Amino acid sequence: MSEMINVEELFASRVFTLGKMKEKLPMQVFAEVRRVMEQGGELPLATADVVARAMKDWAVENGATHYTHWFQPLTGITAEKHDAFVSHPDSEGRMLLEFSGKELIKGEPDASSFPSGGLRATFEARGYTAWDMTSPAFLKEDATGVILCIPTAFCSYTGEALDKKTPLLRSMEAISQQALRIVRLFGDTEATRVVASVGAEQEYFLVDREKYLQREDLIFAGRTLFGAPAPKGQELEDHYFGTIRERIGAYMKDLNIELWKLGVTAKTQHNEAAPAQHELAPIYESANIAVDHNQLVMETMKKVAGRHGLTCLLHEKPFAGVNGSGKHDNWSLCTDSGMNLLDPGDTPNANVQFLLVLACIMKAVDTHADLLRQSASDVGNDHRLGANEAPPAIISMFLGEQLDDVVKQLVETGEAAHLIEGGKLETGVSTLPDFKKDATDRNRTSPFAFTGNKFEFRTVGSADSIASPNTTLNAIVAEAFCEAADTLEREVAEGKDFELAVHDLIKEYMGRHQRIIFNGDGYSEEWVREAQRRGLPNIRSMVEAAGTLTTDKAIRLFEKFGIFTRVELKSREEILYETYAKTINIEALTMINMANKKYIPAVVSYTKSLADTVIAVRGAGVDPVVQTELLREVNLQLTAAKKALKELERATAQAGDIKGVKAQAFFYKDTVKEAMDALRIPVDALEMLVDKKVWPVPSYGELIFEV
Repeated sequence: MSEMINVEELFASRVFTLGKMKEKLPMQVFAEVRRVMEQGGELPLATADVVARAMKDWAVENGATHYTHWFQPLTGITAEKHDAFVSHPDSEGRMLLEFSGKELIKGEPDASSFPSGGLRATFEARGYTAWDMTSPAFLKEDATGVILCIPTAFCSYTGEALDKKTPLLRSMEAISQQALRIVRLFGDTEATRVVASVGAEQEYFLVDREKYLQREDLIFAGRTLFGAPAPKGQELEDHYFGTIRERIGAYMKDLNIELWKLGVTAKTQHNEAAPAQHELAPIYESANIAVDHNQLVMETMKKVAGRHGLTCLLHEKPFAGVNGSGKHDNWSLCTDSGMNLLDPGDTPNANVQFLLVLACIMKAVDTHADLLRQSASDVGNDHRLGANEAPPAIISMFLGEQLDDVVKQLVETGEAAHLIEGGKLETGVSTLPDFKKDATDRNRTSPFAFTGNKFEFRTVGSADSIASPNTTLNAIVAEAFCEAADTLEREVAEGKDFELAVHDLIKEYMGRHQRIIFNGDGYSEEWVREAQRRGLPNIRSMVEAAGTLTTDKAIRLFEKFGIFTRVELKSREEILYETYAKTINIEALTMINMANKKYIPAVVSYTKSLADTVIAVRGAGVDPVVQTELLREVNLQLTAAKKALKELERATAQAGDIKGVKAQAFFYKDTVKEAMDALRIPVDALEMLVDKKVWPVPSYGELIFEV
């Protein structure tokens, strides 16, 4: 029988929560910290010293020996440099443990070795980390020991943001300020902030670690670059929500415990659609903390997997032929007084504030569909988006039958006089209750779907940070709120009736941006043609999306709210090109290495065995028809593989000579990646022909079913 787990005691036991602060800090100091956290400003150094001592004492009580400024550089993962609490011994040789307010507030990591897109030269090393008070410090425990982790922002010596957190925090302030203008117009005088809330569902694969270590492609690229499909995939749909295997269940149990200790509200766990694929979903929290927690979720998933002899794969498409992984970014806006701005209520057709918020979001998504698509771009996601398993690369909004009808009424007649009701679902079984249905179904093919009191941005990749999508969402909606508030404030000042002004603005926005709404099948070719007719962008790859960051439209948006400068945007565009080129180069070199050292030698050995068999059978006076045919077919595919390998080697070498990061990235996409695909075809065909005992790596069947 498993041991009892007291989740209430366990939860956030490794987090320096507000409750622990209140317990350990003098009342006046705690009040000052709370004020700065909620209203902004700087802590006096003397106050920071008191906080630092309390934080250090709590950490040491829990076994910590080191602290680190934990930050999120533009690598997409987290970074940390550990410093011990030790200081100079006293005169009697006793070790003193110290941690000052200055050390809490500011750190100085080397900024030259992180991606900067030209913001920093190699010889310009200084960078700064700054304590993010809005995200609580926590303790990480592993073989290194117990480390106090202090969430921080990361910027260069010259002030540019070198991380994903700084722009996110800027965007959260922007949307709070502009959303407050909207709620003030509707008479809300209590709210002082509007918080972007996020819940990020996380999909992942688990494979046996011993098998994983036999595949260089999984080790270096995070995905299988070769692999014939298993006889069974997900076509029976029996894995989705199926019974969780014992080994996986033990992993999930330990994962939950570790996450709960870190204050992550891990709530839902289940098998996903593909074999060996699973999902974890947390409860909503502020966007900043949600981003931090999602990074911890991914890191903890990998760490706990190792304890169970497993490896966690977060790549968007680790296996061809079965569903890849994403993460659904559930986004909403709530005032600090408790109002969800995306809650339509029972009568959304009469909820004017909600309709204005909805109209603004329609405008934001339509105006900046290209930026929203870019925010979910990474190399792995190119394999997933539009692959009939994930949202298409075309950004659209799903509102559902009820809200879609309200929009149509407002656009066509200027009034939403009626509302589609959900009705009753009759089960037809006397012992089962009949119940009220929702007014609309869901649409799994929509990239940006309204799901009751939030929008679900389904395009985000499983390995990616959710900072960029939420920064972009906050920014584009802040702009729409700002423009709506400007219009309404001006018209009311000029004497126009507020209700009439709001009505006219809602009708105008919904009419102009109704094209972004699509409730049909996003996988269909008809939708691709229809989207083109509507003028919606269809950005198919990461490298095509990168340039959207530096359009005049994007620069105006981000500079207006102080989220990015022109220079910061240009640097991020360059980093995206560099990342794409480097990633595909690693994949190409891995394929070349595996083909040269594993697949071709194994097949050559097999052909010799076949040839010897042909000779032996013929010598016995029997016509070796089958053996000869198999030898001929294997040799045909081997010849094709060798030819494709030479072409990949040539293309990869040529890519290194191309000048300019953008040109190089596009060459990798258009030429090197095509050569990679061409090499995979004959090698995968050979896997279906060659004796399993000879094949040098574990197959798909072994990887995804023998877990």
